[in-house]
Amino acid sequence: MPRALITGANRGIGLEFARQYSADGWDVIATARHSSAELDGLGVTVKPLDLTDADAVAAFGVEGPLDLFIANAGTSHPKDTQGPDNARDWQAMMMVNAIAPYQLAQALLPNMAGGRKMIAMSSGMGSISDTSGGWVPYRTSKAALNMAWCNLALEARPRGVVCVLFSPGWVKTDMGGPGAEISVEESVSAMRATIDRLTIDDSGKFMRRDSSGLPW
Repeated sequence: MPRALITGANRGIGLEFARQYSADGWDVIATARHSSAELDGLGVTVKPLDLTDADAVAAFGVEGPLDLFIANAGTSHPKDTQGPDNARDWQAMMMVNAIAPYQLAQALLPNMAGGRKMIAMSSGMGSISDTSGGWVPYRTSKAALNMAWCNLALEARPRGVVCVLFSPGWVKTDMGGPGAEISVEESVSAMRATIDRLTIDDSGKFMRRDSSGLPW
């Protein structure tokens, strides 16, 4: 039975990944700061994990091999940059969106071997080529995640582990809002199809859910 670890699985994209992989017979370990009734009803293993807590991140681990790690957990708060409160929230965002995913992936590398995959949920807003503006904290956190994951790909290549960054698109979640382009089911199904096709030649890439490339 293949085995996956998914962070931020209590809602949105993470919950849908957990639902779909579990329905297809995977052994799913789902992490969340707070669980949800939907997640608890999937028959997956739920592990509490607060990605703002550096000690909790450092102490986290799983036993046995993993076939897939999806670093999905993230936050879009704050949106503004002014003042000390926003600065502190921005620091916390960097931990959740960039530092913790990389630290977890590094710690999980010994659980993974050739052909296994580490996926991070990034965003087109993390592309420095995107000049639409605004959302500076979120953009910087995803750009940092992109850089960290590129380095992870270098570290993981000798083990044959594939590390890829995804932009899931504008998805109808709490973060994306009801006016977004596609449903969470559509986004996750498309990403899963792409994940299945990934090879070591794709490691270190930044791509859309359909595997088309994104500029850095």
